[in-house]
Amino acid sequence: MPEDSRLESRVRARLAGLQAQGLLRSLNAPAGIDLSSNDYLNLSRHPLLLARLIEGAAREGCGSTGSRLLRGERECFAAVERRFARFKQTERSLYFGAGYLANVAVLTTLAEEGDVIFSDERNHASLIDGTRLSRARTVVFPHNDPATLQRLLNGTTTNGLRFIVVESLFSMDGDVAPLVEYVAIARAAGAALVVDEAHAVGIYGARGSGLIEAAGVADDVCVSINTAGKALGVSGAFVAGPAWAIEYLVQRARPFVFSTAPPPALADALEASLTVVEEEPERRERLLARSAFLRARLPAAGVDVADGMSQIVPVAVGDNARAVAVARALQRGGFDVRAIRPPSVPDGTARLRVSVNAGLSEEVLDRFVAALAAALKEIGLCAASS
Repeated sequence: MPEDSRLESRVRARLAGLQAQGLLRSLNAPAGIDLSSNDYLNLSRHPLLLARLIEGAAREGCGSTGSRLLRGERECFAAVERRFARFKQTERSLYFGAGYLANVAVLTTLAEEGDVIFSDERNHASLIDGTRLSRARTVVFPHNDPATLQRLLNGTTTNGLRFIVVESLFSMDGDVAPLVEYVAIARAAGAALVVDEAHAVGIYGARGSGLIEAAGVADDVCVSINTAGKALGVSGAFVAGPAWAIEYLVQRARPFVFSTAPPPALADALEASLTVVEEEPERRERLLARSAFLRARLPAAGVDVADGMSQIVPVAVGDNARAVAVARALQRGGFDVRAIRPPSVPDGTARLRVSVNAGLSEEVLDRFVAALAAALKEIGLCAASS
């Protein structure tokens, strides 16, 4: 049998296996009320961002035409990087075309063979892939467990460097890392703390720069990775940190050196996004108020949710097929909620990842709670409301 036919057979078998496990996915365009995206502040359609994007495209064209070390560099990239560094109160920042690229760049460039990376077990895929590609040894510690992390650090010997890698707000669980404790552990162990702020930047802290700011630990974080395609409403990601770290990424980070630069107009839109975050704090306040409202309403309707304060509200279902069924019932009711299944979450923990945004009203959230409770009751997962 020709090799391509053997490959086709293998791939078809893998797809059939995904189907049997309830893990086959499909591409579905947005429809209904948004309760699944990461556009937390509704900035993706903000008039100022749209105007600046159009202006930037008219000035620079659609594409950057090359990597930034060749002909892809533009003053707008340098300008937004300076602006973002001030926003995060760091010496420098560097803009990447995607958060995935930024995480892989940080971990494969700063960590080397002989080093040890201590990684939270629920870090998302780009952090996991970055640790694997770094060639450093990886030690996985239980989720949000500083005591075990401390024991693992004490029990691990190396002649290299040690890194602690965590998300500040975990994307599938919606819970917050104990950053103050991690800072104390990192300082005592002489380890570098790397924090992914993908779901926190733009929302938390007095200025909206993230949970690092809210925890007051900016001076003790080595570098942070800050996605620009979620609360900031555009695309790409910033790595923020000391000048020496950013310069080393410019020189040696393969995802930066060997990638065509993003469309320059995105930098203009991001400048506008940072302006909105700083000048319209009511968006952040409304988001957190709506999140608290939903978290209070769900238990009252008999829907179990874990304690928390973030805009990410996971609703546990467990079984893959039942999670899909509940999501489809909600979609038929006009609510765009998606089922999250392995490998995005551990086996047996399929869930709905309900994502609150600042544009949702209390009335809409009340209607959603009623629809969710009814859908869960159909599969026996909703207790009677009190």
